[in-house]
Amino acid sequence: MHIVIIGNGISGVTAARYIRKLSDHKITMISAETDYFFSRTALMYIYMGHMRFEDTQPYEPWFWEKNRIDLLRARVQQVKTASKELVLDNGKTITYDKLVLATGSASNKFGWPGQDLDGVHGLYSYQDLEAMERHSAGLKKAVIVGGGLIGIEMAEMFHARHIPVTFLVRETKYWNNVLPPEESAMVSRHILENGIDLRFETELKEIHDDGSGKACAITTSKGERIECGFVGLTAGVHPNINFLKDGDLKLEKGIVINEYLETNIADVYAIGDCAQLSEPRPGRRPIEAIWYTGRMMGETVAYNICGKKIAYDPGIWFNSAKFIDIEYQVYGTLLAKPPENHQAIYWEHKEGRKSIRIVYDRNNSQVLGFNLMGVRYRHEVCEKWIKEKTNIETVLQQLGMANFDPEFYKEYEAEVITQYNQQTGKNIQLKRKRGLDAALRFLKKMTP
Repeated sequence: MHIVIIGNGISGVTAARYIRKLSDHKITMISAETDYFFSRTALMYIYMGHMRFEDTQPYEPWFWEKNRIDLLRARVQQVKTASKELVLDNGKTITYDKLVLATGSASNKFGWPGQDLDGVHGLYSYQDLEAMERHSAGLKKAVIVGGGLIGIEMAEMFHARHIPVTFLVRETKYWNNVLPPEESAMVSRHILENGIDLRFETELKEIHDDGSGKACAITTSKGERIECGFVGLTAGVHPNINFLKDGDLKLEKGIVINEYLETNIADVYAIGDCAQLSEPRPGRRPIEAIWYTGRMMGETVAYNICGKKIAYDPGIWFNSAKFIDIEYQVYGTLLAKPPENHQAIYWEHKEGRKSIRIVYDRNNSQVLGFNLMGVRYRHEVCEKWIKEKTNIETVLQQLGMANFDPEFYKEYEAEVITQYNQQTGKNIQLKRKRGLDAALRFLKKMTP
């Protein structure tokens, strides 16, 4: 059986690796982006000089031949599901028995005048990184449009090279559609403190041409003209599925799949950023462009293709990022605008760069989620508490088990408990302090 995977990101590569572990089927991976898989989340560190491109490749070039995974550098222009053929950009065709679509995302464009000029790019592909590098020499000013995680990454990249940045955010505070108000205000302050020109309630209206097809300035929704030699479009991403629109696959925002990652066409699967679950798990979105869900989908689809049918289960929601110098982690359910039954304990350090938020259900006291800024908590511990619907007071008493900051860092769990006691009139005490051995014993004890 010949299995073809379109896309060599984390989803496609994980699928290939697990198919090889489970079978001797012929595997071909097709990508027009790069010869070999690389860590997309490390793009910013290449630009900032912290890593070389080869350092972002988890596998050596010999890995692919050794594991009998054929790599093809090409772009698929058409998928003919009836004949099980793929038409490539060089005019050649390739046939498959089973097809995995792992085509990832593309940067959003909303019809702005000038959005296709030279010097206007997103930050998703390796080619986007090359474009940033190409335009950085002698660059006097950059404008970034969109206040999500990609936007702050791009802002930090330019900031690291002392290139002035104006950052346009349509919300009243940075990412306040995702972060609770206090954390959103914290990150907004931090961006401004780092000398980045952050503009709230400001959108892009037009990108101006210098007469040679290159961006030279933008006009904002407030009528201000800002001179710049680069415009970063970071207002989100969308599934990369345009080349499929004339085919037989069911498409909505993404490629529609069931819980087994199957499309409406037999022997065709979709995983990762391009896939849209028809019936997502409660509390989860139909499309989740997140690294770890892509990896999980890749493993799941391999089992299904190899005859070991299992449903995709993303588990407890998790995400992490870095806002310049502030690390961010979120576990479980934590909403910018929570329902009435969500009660929160929120502690913030007096310096305004660290905070801990624990959300629980006021009706039954079961812990629902954790939001951490500048403090690290163990994934396994937080996940277990949420999954087992642990009582908030039990969590607080054992909170030291979760702390994953380096040794000799100051601990703040006692201050969080003090905050809870002040809110509730209780007298809860911290019973367990942090430590890897203690955390491992705790997890072992809690495992059924």
